Amino acid sequence: MDIVCALRTFLRVAEAGSFSAAAIDLRLTQPAVSRQVSALEAHLNTRLLHRSTTGLALTAEGEQMIPMALKVIEAVEALDDSAGPVGTVSGKVRLSLPAPLGLYMSDRLANLLDRHQDLSVEMLFREEPSDLVEEGIDLEVRLGPISDSSLVCRRIGWTTAFLVAAPAYLERRALPRTLEDLSRHNCICYTRGGDGRSWRFSNGADEVAVRIAPRLVVNNAVAVHRAALAGVGIAILSHVLAVPDIEVGRLVNLVPDFPPARLPINLAYPTRRNVPLRVRTIIDYLVAAMRDDPLMASSSALEAPGPRMVDTT
Repeated sequence: MDIVCALRTFLRVAEAGSFSAAAIDLRLTQPAVSRQVSALEAHLNTRLLHRSTTGLALTAEGEQMIPMALKVIEAVEALDDSAGPVGTVSGKVRLSLPAPLGLYMSDRLANLLDRHQDLSVEMLFREEPSDLVEEGIDLEVRLGPISDSSLVCRRIGWTTAFLVAAPAYLERRALPRTLEDLSRHNCICYTRGGDGRSWRFSNGADEVAVRIAPRLVVNNAVAVHRAALAGVGIAILSHVLAVPDIEVGRLVNLVPDFPPARLPINLAYPTRRNVPLRVRTIIDYLVAAMRDDPLMASSSALEAPGPRMVDTT
């Protein structure tokens, strides 16, 4: 068995969520993909995927295998690079990503640019998917599943978000104790690829959709953040934006036992063949940045900042 090939196949199945989708991306038959994963499980003497008539799910061992498999693949690719001509990382990389992740990466690019003096990055804050080829975009970070099978898709992390409101708003309205209470509150809705009329929540066992009637609809997460701080209403915010304010009491974490549902953070790019060194360098840096943040590195539920109780009497 080609262990590297099997690991690549397992990673693609985990990212795509099905054998058939992975087979299309890998240009293999579905039975061939299934055999490679089964051979890998036999080689490791452990089950990596739960299979059922309704779909696939990673086992705990499968979740643990993903970062290790990525390290093996990256090591092999680094070996391939070292065997070829030694090159300087140079040129411009056009990177599109949602605003919260753009802010997160903006804080972390200094070291990379210091190391590679001939490298430049053009960051595009996009809330909706781009036409990568038409617009000349090298890489795009997308939240949630990617339906475009023509793109290379790599899962690099998971979103974590909080249901929040400012103390000023909660002084005027009763503190929501359950998700059902949201129907009686002003909601600020961030429309990113949805209808802006429902929010999804998950406690790890159950997932529910809550219909809302938003008082304010915005297509930019930073604007939602500012409106929430101003006391306009209740919002769902990325941890990148929300956590600093929760920790100092500018925002209150609401209904913490049933937080917003998490989404995969996917990296999309047009092709896996002959990817330039400048682009591979940014890919590696993005992957490392996601791993550095516990709230993005794992799909498991993690302890989050608790709500600061507000006296609304």
